[in-house]
Amino acid sequence: MNFLKQLLDGCFVLCGFSFLIFLYLPLMLAMPEQTRLASDLDYRLQRAKHVLRESPLIDGHNDLAWNIRKFLKNRLQDFPFAGNLREVLPWSASAWSHTDLPRLKEGMVSAQFWSAYVPCSSQHMDAVQLTLEQIDLIRRLVNLYPNQMTFVTDASGIEEVHKTGKIASLIGVEGGHSIGTSLSVLRMFYQLGARYLTLTHTCNTPWADCCKVDEPGKYPHIGGLSKFGKLVVHEMNRLGMIVDLSHVSVPTMLDALSTSKAPVIFSHSSAHAICNSSRNVPDHVLQKIALNGGLVMVAFYPHFLSCSSQATLEDVIVHINHIREVAGVDHVGIGAGYDGVNLVPKGLEDVSKYPYLFASLLASDKWSEADIAKVAGKNLIRVFKEVEAVSKQLKDAKTEISPPVPTTPCNQTAN
Repeated sequence: MNFLKQLLDGCFVLCGFSFLIFLYLPLMLAMPEQTRLASDLDYRLQRAKHVLRESPLIDGHNDLAWNIRKFLKNRLQDFPFAGNLREVLPWSASAWSHTDLPRLKEGMVSAQFWSAYVPCSSQHMDAVQLTLEQIDLIRRLVNLYPNQMTFVTDASGIEEVHKTGKIASLIGVEGGHSIGTSLSVLRMFYQLGARYLTLTHTCNTPWADCCKVDEPGKYPHIGGLSKFGKLVVHEMNRLGMIVDLSHVSVPTMLDALSTSKAPVIFSHSSAHAICNSSRNVPDHVLQKIALNGGLVMVAFYPHFLSCSSQATLEDVIVHINHIREVAGVDHVGIGAGYDGVNLVPKGLEDVSKYPYLFASLLASDKWSEADIAKVAGKNLIRVFKEVEAVSKQLKDAKTEISPPVPTTPCNQTAN
């Protein structure tokens, strides 16, 4: 009897133990997996940050300067850029604000092209003056923070500033309407430090068609670049100014690629095959970008990523992977477009999040640390150096372009 009781007691204990194993084993198995995933992300994040310490992260497009004009009328004494703008009005209340110095530092940004943008409504009016004011604003902003930022105008400057831990700050003029159909104005913008010109914004210029003409029901104004438009590209090549094809029509892309002697960029565009926005780059153009030696810097705006108002970090990776597959790893970069959009992808909410993008790329066997260093900035530096080399060749050959300037009518005299 005692033996039977002991046997039954043992069965109860065994059954209870089996029940506990059945109840808790899935949780026990799940916990290490969650820990492993978190540990894996931490490890990839450490690898990505190591790459960004060794190689510069260069973003091709940020519209902060326009927000300063919009919110503060360019009064920098009212702009606490070194603080957390998420806690300062009107920035904290704006969906268009994603940038301040602490977040740039957290995002490990080594170099930023600041956009000197003015709206298309200023074309044929005061676009040149407004652009000069935006260039002046960017230069004043950089000068206010000499311990954090350095104004840069060449590729070697980016590399040198990266070693100091500061942010190399460059200027891109967004929109051909800003030059007022004048090569002289273009040359003066270059002298003031502008290192790329986006040939159009969302409006045609007298010499180039924008992406709007590619949309259903729309018709080309020129059908690409006019003769003067090709002169603009030639003069940019001579100056050492990067030709930027974001915002232009497909025929304008093709004309610029066939005209330019130097590599070109798309400073903030994505892949048309993934999202068929007219702002994105079709595959046949991506193939020509590879032949040209140029670069597509992927934009983060959801309407360019998923063709909707919502997107995630993974959508950005899909575009990066597609451009890599079609054009090659040497021809893709980053041009988020922060502060110029009111929607951002989940996981890339502001300029502090770049390391997570590169850590996510490292989750795939197809991406090495050397590859993400190229996407982060080495590709842009290569393009910039090639643009500078072409400029030197053209200047050595004395190929300055001087189109006719309207003369004073015969019946007028200068007083």
